[in-house]
Amino acid sequence: MKASFGVVLAAALVSASVAYAQGSASDADKAFVGKVSQGGRYEVEASKVALMKARAQDVKDLANSEVHDHELVNKKLKMISATEHVAIAPALNAEFSGKLEHLRGLSGADFDAAYLSDMAEIHDKDEKLFAQEAVNGGAADYKDFAAETDPIVKRHIGALHGTDSK
Repeated sequence: MKASFGVVLAAALVSASVAYAQGSASDADKAFVGKVSQGGRYEVEASKVALMKARAQDVKDLANSEVHDHELVNKKLKMISATEHVAIAPALNAEFSGKLEHLRGLSGADFDAAYLSDMAEIHDKDEKLFAQEAVNGGAADYKDFAAETDPIVKRHIGALHGTDSK
């Protein structure tokens, strides 16, 4: 009897350790992380290019805000994901790498227009993702992160609309 109690106790401890190591992130949380981590990384990289190549000052100002805000957001997402044991891809995927290379090949007004278009598209997608995660996320840390970040994304959307006439 004592031997089987020890076996049951050991199995329970192993099971609890595995559950802890996996974190509380749901599959939906993991999909959220995959999408917004790629988008956030792209926004930083594209905005760094915009700081060098943008022609209009308001586009450069937007790019500066993008780099600042998304570096902070990306850092927080990485910290939460480390705690939740959710992997974040170390580099941009093929889609975003292609978009970045396309931007690098542009200049002047063509660059500004393409950059603003990319930022508008990604922010519209991200805002929906953050709003959904804030309500339906599985892990509390991701829900809280999404709720805190959604207003930042909305502020960026507002700033993008301020550049529409350019």
